[in-house]
Amino acid sequence: MFLESVGAQVLLTDSFKGELSAPAPPSVEISQVTSVSELDDVLPTDWAYTALNRLVEEYGCLEGYPDSTFGGNRAMTRYEFATGLNACLDAIVALLPDSPDLETIQRLQEEFTAELASIRTQIDSLEADVMTLQDTQFSTTTLLRGRVFTHLTGITAGGDVQAEGIFVFTPARDRAGDPVFRTITDNPVVTFSYLTWLNLLTSFTGEDSLKLQLAVGDGVAPANDFASAGLFNTFGTPFTAQQGGNSEDNVILREAFYSFPAGEKFFITVGPKLNWYRHFDYNKYTSLITGANSFNSNGGTQVNAVDRGAGIVVEWDVMDNVELSLGYLAEATEFITNSSASDSSRGLFDGTNTLTAQVEVYPTDDLTLRFLYNRTELEANANGFVGGAISEPLYGFADDGFGGPLDGATADTLLFNFDWQPLDWLGLFGRYSYGSTDLQVITSGLPDGEVNAQSLQLGLAFHDLLKPGSLATISYVRPFDVIDGRNFLISGGGDGSVQEELEVSYRYPFTPNFAIVPSYYWIRNANNFGDNPDIHIFNFQTQFSF
Repeated sequence: MFLESVGAQVLLTDSFKGELSAPAPPSVEISQVTSVSELDDVLPTDWAYTALNRLVEEYGCLEGYPDSTFGGNRAMTRYEFATGLNACLDAIVALLPDSPDLETIQRLQEEFTAELASIRTQIDSLEADVMTLQDTQFSTTTLLRGRVFTHLTGITAGGDVQAEGIFVFTPARDRAGDPVFRTITDNPVVTFSYLTWLNLLTSFTGEDSLKLQLAVGDGVAPANDFASAGLFNTFGTPFTAQQGGNSEDNVILREAFYSFPAGEKFFITVGPKLNWYRHFDYNKYTSLITGANSFNSNGGTQVNAVDRGAGIVVEWDVMDNVELSLGYLAEATEFITNSSASDSSRGLFDGTNTLTAQVEVYPTDDLTLRFLYNRTELEANANGFVGGAISEPLYGFADDGFGGPLDGATADTLLFNFDWQPLDWLGLFGRYSYGSTDLQVITSGLPDGEVNAQSLQLGLAFHDLLKPGSLATISYVRPFDVIDGRNFLISGGGDGSVQEELEVSYRYPFTPNFAIVPSYYWIRNANNFGDNPDIHIFNFQTQFSF
């Protein structure tokens, strides 16, 4: 490549700045050009022709290769830059030895010596910082991101609370065939807990993403002390007030999946631990980070039996305002020791699994409507019960209605979900779901059972309350309203009343990396018992991100 004056050089090689440091042999020869017409690859129609002609006619400092080419479309080397710059500086000095312009340049150089030295120091410092970052970076291909949640929680009830089940995880019937009840007389103590998520994000093409999420925590929300069997981590429990898995302070792999585009309109996610809620039943006002944050307000209470699972999700942009998502997941939840998806006796299809279809419609930029259908295969546990952590659309435990075991169950759930922001400061949101569970009995002579139930959520959201970026939410929930089949429920059915919940939460971001979230939960008819006193829960959450 040929060199010109400093100004013209920058103009001609700006698009190749990233290549200026490329090594080149110092033996490349260049020669003086006396006319632009000597250059075979420079034409009068070229955008830089006038600048090149001026370098020859006025300064005589344009140099080129012996083969009469200019090479204007390739990057220069440091040696070429030095040679061309030297030629132009010699020409300037020769042309302006007594010029007042040259004196002005020298005076300005002396006047701004301190500023130039300061700029040089700043550049040196930046280069040192870049070298330090390169030496200490986590990875050249993988980003490390994390969140740390803490929870300070107190709870009180206005009297003794009735629940079903001998204790939280073990329901039973007495000899008369009635569910076993227990009474909680004391309020839980105040607790302080934490949960940490570490995300490792890797991209190979810039459009794909490999994600691994590690989790560790020690949270067991005190509201669980009042819960019937099968309702662990449901009412009055912030979603992030939990352990990473089954044990305190044990690091577990919570998510593992790979996402990539398949053409312009399809996006595919596949892996051994997909998070169902990353793809279905989203609502911008019930995000576990910024919105209504309890388990029962954060997502549909009947809609999914596989929080994390092995399988595939395909998302399709049908048109500008319509999206379709389809997914099949086999249970691989971190809270279940023996995951069905990884068990060779059950695998992807014989354990608990769910097939989900969702249509999202955006009538306007401020309104989103979601219509979702779930078909679920529910596996019975070792005692022959269906329910617990993998029970939805059930809420509790079920047997054959006479204390006998079940072979499993199938369930169908329909859900409608919306969020709407009619004003800059106001949002509305809600959900309605209906679930029907068909119970498959084992005892000969007994008919199969059926439990039908519905759930409802309505809420208000207030944007930028007291500070830009803040969000206050009020969420009302009826998580499990049994329509019929209550006689099959060992727990969760109560006396036929309907549990109600009111959550008031406010997220206040102090910085982009730190926020506080005070929340209040009011529970009526806990465990679907109308005689239970009101339960009041106060939670103070902090969120750190990095």
